[in-house]
Parts: sequence; structure tokens; C-alpha cells
Amino acid sequence: MSFVFTPPATVSVPVVGTSERFPVHRVYCVGRNYEEHAKEMGFTGREPPFFFLKPADAVVVVEAGQTGTIPYPSLTKNLHHEIELVVAIGKGGKDIKAADAHKHIYGYAVGLDMTRRDLQGEMKKQGRPWCIGKAYDHSAPIGPITPAAQAGDVANAELYLQVNGKDRQRSHVSKLIWNIAETIEHLSAAWELQPGDLIYTGTPEGVAAVVSGDTMVSEVKGLGTLTVKVA
Repeated sequence: MSFVFTPPATVSVPVVGTSERFPVHRVYCVGRNYEEHAKEMGFTGREPPFFFLKPADAVVVVEAGQTGTIPYPSLTKNLHHEIELVVAIGKGGKDIKAADAHKHIYGYAVGLDMTRRDLQGEMKKQGRPWCIGKAYDHSAPIGPITPAAQAGDVANAELYLQVNGKDRQRSHVSKLIWNIAETIEHLSAAWELQPGDLIYTGTPEGVAAVVSGDTMVSEVKGLGTLTVKVA
């Protein structure tokens, strides 16, 4: 088989404790999945879950112990950080029941859903899709994936994000409005999940702007830290 140009390399994430890598298929994100974050964005209550996607090549892979770098993106003056627990799918499926969701999880990682908030807000006002605010280049940093058997009690883990050494976000995964299993059930009703899918499960309160030169350090307890600098 010949191509008109050389296909890009498969985006892949390192796996803790092995030389193998996790090839990325799709990147799904859950919106407003912590109550306090929903409130700070002007919403309340346990609304039905909703999803948006980022392209696989928006993923910025940060190796263990390294500091990743992302460029300050074009068109925005209000770049926000959002720390998230990321679920890595190892077994695909359609209409997965919450009780069976754990069978489809390969592992977990720390991720950032970087957001051009001003562009997202403008699109919301106009009733238009807000991909330009969420699905741009370099918008999905991620650290190594920890296999589920080694990840500990992820459902109750603390997560936090600091900017230049100062707390911005700090919460617990247990405060998810739609927990991991419920999220997989809802998501797999709309799409057939595939091995290699990543699910960014939502961010807690405290989202705020970063500027060039800022360093973000984020952690989900048991999954290591993710350090990213804005160039």
C-alpha cells in the first residue's frame, strides 16, 4: 500500500513499569463533572453528562520525571488549566453497563484539559460549537499511564494543581458528579469505545488563567505528577 504522503506516527503514552506504550485512538472529555466547578461556570445540579472530543494529536505526552512544554496558543488572552483524572480504555464495547465498566479500563493517568476560555465563551454566546476553545493543538497534556491493578483507590484519590508552587485546584475524585463507571456507561451509549480511547473525566473548581513562563504541577494521588510549562 502506498500513501500520497507519509502517515503521522501513532500518538502513544508510556505505561508505568513496562517498556510498552499505550496507542491513543480518541480523546473524550466530560464537561462540568464536579459540582463546584459547574457552579463557578454558572451552572448547578446533576445535569445529564455531556461530552466533547479532542483530536489524538492534541495530546502532549510528558514522560515520567520530565517537564513538558506547551506553547501559549494563538487567538486567546485567557488560557485556563483544568486538571483531570484520565481513564485509559483497554477493551472496547458498546452500551457498557456501569457494573461492567471496570472490565474495560486498562489504567489511569493525570491529564490537563487546557482551554482557550475566551474563545469558548464567545462560541457559547453565539450558540456555536466551541471546538476552537477546547480541541486545539497541544491542548491535552498527559503523564504516564498506571495500569489499573497498580493504581490503588483511584475513585477516592486526591487531585490537585499548582501554578508556580501555589495551589489553584484541590479536590477528590470521589466528588465526581458522574463517577468513572457511570461515565463509561453514558459514553458507550453514544459511541462504541475502542482500545486506546482516553477519557478526561472532568475538572474540579479553581480553574484559572496561566501565562507564558508559568509552570503547572498536577497530581492524582497514586498516579505520579505531571509537570508542564507554558512557553
